[in-house]
Amino acid sequence: MPEINKLKREFYERSTPALGRICLKLGFTPNMLTGISFLSGIVSGIFFWRGDIIWGITWMLVNSITDMLDGATARAGNMGTVFGGILDHVSDRYGEFFILAGITLSGMVHPGWGLFALFGMIIASYTRAVAESMGNIKNCAVGIVGRLEKFILIIAGSLLEYFFPHSRWLEIALIIVGATSYITSIQRLFYAHKVLKNRDRE
Repeated sequence: MPEINKLKREFYERSTPALGRICLKLGFTPNMLTGISFLSGIVSGIFFWRGDIIWGITWMLVNSITDMLDGATARAGNMGTVFGGILDHVSDRYGEFFILAGITLSGMVHPGWGLFALFGMIIASYTRAVAESMGNIKNCAVGIVGRLEKFILIIAGSLLEYFFPHSRWLEIALIIVGATSYITSIQRLFYAHKVLKNRDRE
């Protein structure tokens, strides 16, 4: 699993610099794109809360795209900073919270499953953050699914819910997102334990 995530990360970093250069030419900075990502997460959550699925999905896509572009722009312009990385991670968590809170409060899903998915996504991210900061592990982005895959599941569930109202597809998507998030958190704990154990032996 770590090898697969490493390959995904390498592919992402190789394929996005051109987009980052376009953003720089348009006058965008990494932090500006992070700000847009943050605001679009809030807007997406509001639309989902109002039951407007299509606009919720639209702004969710804006959130995901700008989240990808801020890192690409930072690399393309050699503008990456530690604070920028922190701001990006915090913005991601806010986006996840508002989107999932909006879905939970919309009445389209049972609130319990909404909270199940919401806490799952947050604890998976928190486990990685703690492992990397306290454990000084360079990269603990391992696990069965990442943020992008979870967002794809939510978008797919939302579309199915839009075309087939009251079908519970969105709720099923949240259950899968929540379950895979908890599994990811456990995988990251085991990975951190393995890395730290091997480090103690050196």
